[in-house]
Amino acid sequence: MYADVILSPCHGVVEKISINENSRFYAWKPLFHIKTADGRLEIVHTCVNGEVESLEVLEGEHVVTGMVLAYFKEDLFVIGSD
Repeated sequence: MYADVILSPCHGVVEKISINENSRFYAWKPLFHIKTADGRLEIVHTCVNGEVESLEVLEGEHVVTGMVLAYFKEDLFVIGSD
């Protein structure tokens, strides 16, 4: 099955990972927190629901823009919320 990726939006250090392998996640929920060199905290999320297939980074790891943070499988059914 086709897997999607979550990419790092910036250079920095992974401060927190809010998901685990094989866990479910929901649109707009924080997945990764990355601290940039200038001290900003970038919060990584997606606009889709899905299931994590694999994590490619660990907390404390240095990342660069465009680096794969995780692979996931997008939900193929639509759910709604208010």
